[in-house]
Amino acid sequence: MKNGKKPTLAQKKLMKEAGKSPDKWFVVKALPDELHVIHRETGRQAIVLV
Repeated sequence: MKNGKKPTLAQKKLMKEAGKSPDKWFVVKALPDELHVIHRETGRQAIVLV
């Protein structure tokens, strides 16, 4: 499993728009058009499109 980082303020806004709680998700990879995130507790992965 990859180690995630805490989301920045801009990333938190994108995650809220996508219906994800920024307090529960880490950012694994930040691409120009998408965010790859992983859940802090379950380890489930998701992609947030920008």
